[in-house]
Amino acid sequence: MKLFKEFKEFAVKGNMMDMAIGIIIGAAFNKVVDVLAKQVLLPPISLLSDGVSLENKKLVLREAVTSVDGNISVAEVAIAYGRLFEVFLDFLIIGFTVFLVVKFMNRLKDRAQDTKDKTVKTPKDIELLSNLNELMAEQNALLKAQKSS
Repeated sequence: MKLFKEFKEFAVKGNMMDMAIGIIIGAAFNKVVDVLAKQVLLPPISLLSDGVSLENKKLVLREAVTSVDGNISVAEVAIAYGRLFEVFLDFLIIGFTVFLVVKFMNRLKDRAQDTKDKTVKTPKDIELLSNLNELMAEQNALLKAQKSS
């Protein structure tokens, strides 16, 4: 029962929903990046390389050996560097996109935490801390004035 109670608290706090939303968006984003890499970026690169499809490029270490009846008796051993290039391109696209999203979110967060910027609603906790800082500065100024007189 304790495990069920802990799971219920975990789900109610929103952690599970945040995680589920992240996974769903991540899966959809993966499809977008896959299409962007394979259908948009790789064809012009293939055109520049005289029509060579990078996806199928490989360095064959050992050729496949087929028997007389047409069955493969020894499998081919190859390094698929074209696929590596494709995955690396996917990684760069995802990394750059995540960088842009984090940069944008940080900019919004900085604006939201700036108490002097009235175009964005400041969160209540930041506003209270800012007011507390102002009151402390005012109190310190009054105490300095009293000590000097």
